[in-house]
Amino acid sequence: MKTVTMRVDDSIYDMIKLAADGQKRNLSNFIEFATMQYLTSSQFVENSEMNEIMNDKELVKNLMNGFDDLKNGDYNIV
Repeated sequence: MKTVTMRVDDSIYDMIKLAADGQKRNLSNFIEFATMQYLTSSQFVENSEMNEIMNDKELVKNLMNGFDDLKNGDYNIV
């Protein structure tokens, strides 16, 4: 297990604390819970969905072309 130190604005802290209290969790447990909820719902896809994406040859080609454009400096991510 790792220890993480972070700085947050007082208003953000108050929101996190209120949410943790509302779920009857301590602060650290709520931050871990909220992070896992975000990561698993926003950042990952099921294997079947990823297989469907990877089998769409035109989509993969377009994504790779976009990635090449980005590497070549044709676009900026803001």
